[in-house]
Amino acid sequence: MTKTVVLGIGNTLLSDEGVGVHVIEALEKAFLLPPDVEVIDGGTCAMEMLEQLEDLDLLVVVDCVRSGSPPATHVVIKGDAVPVFFKTKLSPHQIGLSDVLASLEFTGKAPRATVIVGIEPASMSLGMELTPAVAVRVPELVDLTVAELREHGLVVEARP
Repeated sequence: MTKTVVLGIGNTLLSDEGVGVHVIEALEKAFLLPPDVEVIDGGTCAMEMLEQLEDLDLLVVVDCVRSGSPPATHVVIKGDAVPVFFKTKLSPHQIGLSDVLASLEFTGKAPRATVIVGIEPASMSLGMELTPAVAVRVPELVDLTVAELREHGLVVEARP
């Protein structure tokens, strides 16, 4: 049995900055996930998640990502590119998340695979709703997240 976490992070009070949380909510509504996949609303937490992220086979992080691409462009970062992700500040949560992943690496409990599924924000202004440009891309981000789970051998089925 594998141990996998899908971690949606972001501040839902800052419009597109909360996209990770919106994506995991949509994921759980649309798909049945295997029991060894845990979905976590990380909000803006960081070190508080340390124990939940120890010794994972796969960690999928869903977040807004500043990549320099046009607004609402999706980004998938995995494999050798993930450490590069943390050398360049692409996400407002990066410091907290990079500290968590560095701590896991230091203690020998880092995830065996980490994937970042993200989207370039159109706005990070005060507001509970995603911008229309990002909101329309949420189903695509859900599909990208499901594709990553399936790529790692997990059975994910659409809800009837």
